[in-house]
Amino acid sequence: MYLEILLWLLAFILVVAGMAGLLFPVLPGAPILYAGLLVAAWAEGFVYVGSGTLIVLGIMALLMYVLDFLAGAFGAKRFGASRRAVIGATLGAIVGIFFGIPGVLLGPFIGAVLGELTFQSDLRTAGRAGVGATMGLALGVAAKIALAFAMLGIFAVVRFL
Repeated sequence: MYLEILLWLLAFILVVAGMAGLLFPVLPGAPILYAGLLVAAWAEGFVYVGSGTLIVLGIMALLMYVLDFLAGAFGAKRFGASRRAVIGATLGAIVGIFFGIPGVLLGPFIGAVLGELTFQSDLRTAGRAGVGATMGLALGVAAKIALAFAMLGIFAVVRFL
């Protein structure tokens, strides 16, 4: 009884941390979310949510990484950003976390512009690269959130229906 309660509490904490990790690149959101769902299934002895569902959820968690990479690359390529701009946008997103909402919104753009400026000195091109890399990161976050809610939905349907 106590073990089940502790497992459910751990599952809840992991799912919340995983969802936060989808927004904040400091935390690996997909594996933490998956771990939370795995612990939730374990809490009930895998009676409702079994290996087939967990394999599907694991594939979806891996797909989050693929979509995140592809979205970032698409946004950067579409607007002519270099690899340095994409790296700068990622670093800007991480640093931006420490500056609240304005940092989260402006960090990727500023990081991408600075990254692009290390590659070429044209400010206009760097600005376009910043917009592209930021849009790519935003698309990646949107895709990860959509997949995360799909994972939660699948888990809930299998568990409760």
